[in-house]
Amino acid sequence: MRPTVATRQHAVNADAQPPSRTPAGDAFTALLGQVIELTRRFTTAGEALAKPAGQTLARWLVLEAVQDAPATVAQIARGLQLARQSVQRVADLLVRDGLAAYEDNPAHRRAKLVRVTPPGRTALRTIQTAQRAWADALGAKIGEADLRQASVVLDRVLRAVSGDRGPGGGGRGPAGGPPRLR
Repeated sequence: MRPTVATRQHAVNADAQPPSRTPAGDAFTALLGQVIELTRRFTTAGEALAKPAGQTLARWLVLEAVQDAPATVAQIARGLQLARQSVQRVADLLVRDGLAAYEDNPAHRRAKLVRVTPPGRTALRTIQTAQRAWADALGAKIGEADLRQASVVLDRVLRAVSGDRGPGGGGRGPAGGPPRLR
């Protein structure tokens, strides 16, 4: 005999509340919400900073990844902690638009190197100039000491999450750490 809907729904209809968090768990959850909101706002700001140069945030990050030395798409993807396929699409668009070029890789026959071209370097400089002005203005508004303290706390959170075996933790740290904007 098959159970009735009422008996199958016992888990859905349970009045039990999820277990409560500790005060530290509540603080971590609140911080997580703030970081998610900051991520949204930083993404929006990055798109706005890149737009005057005719670029997107994704294109900016790939150009910045190869500004000092050519790299393979896989190396760029690892450094940015993105899927190789998404970086490949962006690199192909940059090459199509003349902002980057593929060149032979002496270390690997098939994995070409991506290098920035002079027009790509010009676009990147335009974006970096705008980003510096934006960062300087926000830095002055918030204050260097507070920002350095926030950075110390965020570094501790990154280390804790990297060593955590919870969702996505896996006990391994990020490949190369977060990208450093210039």
